[in-house]
Amino acid sequence: MEPELISKKELLELTGISYGQLYRWKRKKLIPEEWFIRKSTFTGQETFFPKEKILARIEKIKELKDELSLDELAGVFAPSPAAVVLTKEEIVKRHIVSDLVMQWLDDEWGGRQDVSFAELLSLYIVDRLLRSGEISIEEGKNIWMMFKSHYPKLQGKSCELVVLRKMGVTVSFLVEGTAALHVEEGAKLIARLHVPTYIEELKLAISEG
Repeated sequence: MEPELISKKELLELTGISYGQLYRWKRKKLIPEEWFIRKSTFTGQETFFPKEKILARIEKIKELKDELSLDELAGVFAPSPAAVVLTKEEIVKRHIVSDLVMQWLDDEWGGRQDVSFAELLSLYIVDRLLRSGEISIEEGKNIWMMFKSHYPKLQGKSCELVVLRKMGVTVSFLVEGTAALHVEEGAKLIARLHVPTYIEELKLAISEG
């Protein structure tokens, strides 16, 4: 289950950006160093990228570059967001997560009002999975609890949330980086989410709010 790759030449042709733009965005940390993958080919060493991620990132950069400076964009795309704390009331007003997920928060924390960025991120990701119809409510709760428990160990690092199901049993885990997954026969990959992508989305949702 290795991610599909795209060559640098194909990427530049498909997106219409220049070599200079690509490497300027890399220097500004808009595109992670780890996405520049050197591989041997019959013509020598070439650079490849995880196709889905790089195309989504370039599309987002092109969409925002007229509104934000490169330094501001770097803040949006940084894996480790600045300390952000929202109240429950602010989260509801900005429609960041559904009422159902906010109810989980009330059940878990009772009268506590402040929610950190990392705590909100776990709710935001699970809410997106629920909205897609890929998981049940009970599965969502389990994924949320797992993410909440283990994400602090990986905070600041690039990681992925992986959800597998076999014979009606769902398992979720976090994996550092973008390693290839090799799963047993009969297990179905329900979701493989690149967490920094959702960090970016959540930052934008907060700033737009």
